[in-house]
Amino acid sequence: MRHLVLDELSGGIVDTLDAASAAFLNTSGLAKASPMGMGLYRIEPVGKVGSVRTSTVQLDVRPKDRLGLSRLLFLLSYAGNQGFRPDSVAAVEDRELWSALAESLAQLAERALGRGVLQGYLTVDESLRTVKGRIRISDQISRRPGMLVPLEVSYDEFTEDIAENRILRAALERMGQVPRVRPEVLSRLRQLKGKLDAVTRLSAGAPLPPWKPSRMNVRYHAVLRLAELVLRNSSAEAGEGRQQTASFVVDMAQVFEDFVGTALREALAAYPGELRLKYNAILSEAVRDSDRLSVRPDAVHLLGGRPVVAYNAKYKAATDLGASLSADHYQMLAYCTALGVPTAWLVYAGSGEVKLRRILNTDIDIVEFPLDLSRPPSDILAAVSDLAWQSWGEVVRAAREGT
Repeated sequence: MRHLVLDELSGGIVDTLDAASAAFLNTSGLAKASPMGMGLYRIEPVGKVGSVRTSTVQLDVRPKDRLGLSRLLFLLSYAGNQGFRPDSVAAVEDRELWSALAESLAQLAERALGRGVLQGYLTVDESLRTVKGRIRISDQISRRPGMLVPLEVSYDEFTEDIAENRILRAALERMGQVPRVRPEVLSRLRQLKGKLDAVTRLSAGAPLPPWKPSRMNVRYHAVLRLAELVLRNSSAEAGEGRQQTASFVVDMAQVFEDFVGTALREALAAYPGELRLKYNAILSEAVRDSDRLSVRPDAVHLLGGRPVVAYNAKYKAATDLGASLSADHYQMLAYCTALGVPTAWLVYAGSGEVKLRRILNTDIDIVEFPLDLSRPPSDILAAVSDLAWQSWGEVVRAAREGT
């Protein structure tokens, strides 16, 4: 199997592909394969990162700065569950994505199931000829008017068939279907799945059942975080011509935006006011509402219900795309004008120094704040806390100057 690697900001490569692999690549959302004749295709990234694998080729599109798997999973999981421990991901960074994911899932599942399969109470609705639990009176009347039996009852059953085990089984099955997973890891995944054979199998495309972290399921927390990420961002199935295929595709721009919003809200909780994400504001006047222009900053901090500072997360800055940095600042200037705030913070993924730019003929400042995703998770969160402290300091300073 050939292994092709692209950087997400690259212009693509030219290589040979079979028709089935090219078709799957075009439907995966990871890259675009354009035929050039004689079996050659131009393969270009389309703004996503991840890995697509068929029986003949694997294509990896890596994040800019070549972030490792544990960092990627940290960013993915943080917005959904604050405090996810990246050190619980057992991935070895120099392995390719599928091997690392499979090994991580196997190790975490072994820890979770080491003391046996978790059990819990599940509410069951059934039609019985004897009373068990409680009778559902409304269902009994609507479904069986005038009949004494069977009875519509509900009862709690202590069972292994709970949401946590259904999610874990689905992730083990999904990873076990990935082509060319190392035989020893595949064997471990199958053995682990065998311990959950009594658990209901989730149907393809069905939403994941909800579960809540608790003291009772604490040993499952780490593996369930990873299992949910695997299920939400990957697929493994028989493709065209019954060719076995797999994909793990992530929109890094959305991941970065979600992470910055969640981490910033957590950091600003220590200060007065509240942070709102995806804040809508009117940019232009118009006679009819339908004619108004609006803007939507990624985050706005409110004090007494009034906007005081705006934030925007840019995973790919304009310079990454070969455009002038001015485009990002035009956008931030529009936010400040619409919201009536003196400062906006442009948070971008990358290294460098904080830069303040005063816009000519205005009292508006735009601050460029780098967030280096190659750093350890604790350093990334510390940088977000510093962003919160600095931006709040600007709010206080502006308030003092205005009085």
